[in-house]
Amino acid sequence: MPKKILFALTSHDSLGSTGRRTGFYVPEVAHPAAVFRKAGYALDYVSVRGGAAPQDGINPDDGVVADFLADPATQDALATTVTAKEVDAEEYDAIYFAGGHGTMWDFPEAEDLASLTAAIYERGGTVAAVCHGPAGLVNVKLADGSYLVEGKQVSAFTNEEEAAVGLTDVVPFLLESTLAERGAKITKTGNFAEHAVADQRLVTGQNPASAARVAELVVEQLATR
Repeated sequence: MPKKILFALTSHDSLGSTGRRTGFYVPEVAHPAAVFRKAGYALDYVSVRGGAAPQDGINPDDGVVADFLADPATQDALATTVTAKEVDAEEYDAIYFAGGHGTMWDFPEAEDLASLTAAIYERGGTVAAVCHGPAGLVNVKLADGSYLVEGKQVSAFTNEEEAAVGLTDVVPFLLESTLAERGAKITKTGNFAEHAVADQRLVTGQNPASAARVAELVVEQLATR
């Protein structure tokens, strides 16, 4: 079978009651996508509701992002994402949860996406997430009833980083704290510095600066299968 990685994207586009827009953080897809493609992986996209996934964090000076968004195939894929119900776990070597604040509202309760994630993991695949992407992991349970993150090293957008961007009282929960409540062993560094960790086929990163490193660790893990 061809080597394939599935990107999971938020469908939520409003930042609480602030009146600001949000969505998936585009650099956290574009930079890992470049790493995965270089390693020979094909990419697909799933979102909570399907269809066009809302975008955030586009920096016009980021050449990797510009090239990613300029690609016609990518444009079509982002406009026509499928839902988790339409996805066969058997087709994918890994699932990668992109961040963006939108994830905090719809990822945790996306039951079909959680079931898909558990299926990919339990068939020997890798699960990855970066920044707020681990919001998609907080309610993923394995067949034995344990949380996927339980007992594993996990990195995610920290409480300190949430405070630094002034959104502690806007997001519906604090990601770091909730992951810890699920039994994750939180690992982190200073605000907005690169930090990623791999533990038992779970690869996570702290913030946007960590996205490419997460992808590199996923590629390393898959190479050992």
